[in-house]
Amino acid sequence: MTQPPDIAPVVLFVDDEEIIRLTVRQTLELAGLAVATYPTAEAALADISADTPGVLVTDVRLPGMSGLDLLSRVRALDAELPVVLVTGQGDVSMAVRAMQDGAYDFIEKPFVTDHFVEVIRRALEKRALVRENRRLRQALDQNSAVENHLLGQSPALVRTRRLVADLAGTDVDVLVLGETGTGKEQVARALHEGGPRAAFPFVAVNCGAIPDSMFESEMFGHEAGAFTGAAKRRVGKIEYAHRGTLFLDEIESMPLALQVKLLRVLQDRALERLGGNDRVAVDLRVVAATKENLLDLANAGRFRADLYYRLSVVTLTLPPLRDRREDIPLLFQHFALQAAARFRRPYAEPTPALLRALMLKDWPGNVRELRNAADRHVLGLAEDEGPGTDGGSLADILDGVERHLITEALRASGGQVTRAAETLGVPRKTLYDKMKRLNIGGAE
Repeated sequence: MTQPPDIAPVVLFVDDEEIIRLTVRQTLELAGLAVATYPTAEAALADISADTPGVLVTDVRLPGMSGLDLLSRVRALDAELPVVLVTGQGDVSMAVRAMQDGAYDFIEKPFVTDHFVEVIRRALEKRALVRENRRLRQALDQNSAVENHLLGQSPALVRTRRLVADLAGTDVDVLVLGETGTGKEQVARALHEGGPRAAFPFVAVNCGAIPDSMFESEMFGHEAGAFTGAAKRRVGKIEYAHRGTLFLDEIESMPLALQVKLLRVLQDRALERLGGNDRVAVDLRVVAATKENLLDLANAGRFRADLYYRLSVVTLTLPPLRDRREDIPLLFQHFALQAAARFRRPYAEPTPALLRALMLKDWPGNVRELRNAADRHVLGLAEDEGPGTDGGSLADILDGVERHLITEALRASGGQVTRAAETLGVPRKTLYDKMKRLNIGGAE
């Protein structure tokens, strides 16, 4: 018996015949899969827990506890652990009933090696997604604001999440740059909820949605009688955010005349309401967001340079979704799970073909557009989501994306592996290993 690793995905294979265990071990290891073999169901069950990072493949007919009994015991431990049954020709109808009872799939003896490996790969992919979503739900339960708002495991997203976590406990103002839909407000909410201001207001203002004539009153508030119709004092957005966080989206849309007043607030942490003379102290953090290059706008006279420099002490740049395609399967599944709960619809597992199509799209609307696609999927309104719907396993899809990213990095670096590794944020040896595995040529 071989003990499975604690973290790496592994195939737990059960069969009472030693020659079959040896053959399957060799087959799976040649396919690049880790395997642990067991002669009895009882021995395998001892190594299975509620979060086993792999899949179980078991013969139906075993001495002692049968494969079907093992299926029942495993489902009691973890109903989402994929169990693949290996059956004889006379057991097919029984295996079909077992699938209705929760088995992932079944394979008839004698099995074709390619089909056997493919079934197991699909089961491992499903298990990986289940475990990652459990991790996300656990983070949600633990109120991990950064994990909750910034989902993904791509190098770019991991770096962003680490920086946001480091900044959340500080009071420094932050400028967030990114295309439409990349999650700028999610960053602001993570900074707010991950820090000491979480118990106080998070006030979001879209600067492009407020008419210029109302901007000063909306932002700074007004005293009674400040203008026609101002019957009583009104607290503005800035004052309302006292002790919390003020999120200014599309900051480039703020009228130039009011940028001076905002700069004064940022410097003095105090404001004067429209029509008033009293200074009102405010304790708040400001997170501003834009899809524009504010320095270019400042040089063109369309944004105040002094406000830009005051806001850009810390700048976070969010990558577009097309630059972190490996996050798409996880994000799509996460959004689809949310949509299923929101719309009270059953959750349908996305097929490898759909995931491949999603990963090949450019997503000009970024994460927001992907969330809408997940909503349509759950509502049964999704049409062809793009090119590449001819199938393929998730592992093949990820290999293709990885090959594309590495090839582009090598092209941009003129074939210099060291520079490409720096661009991709991985050690040079790791990049060499990936190039070898993906059959990518390169030279220093």
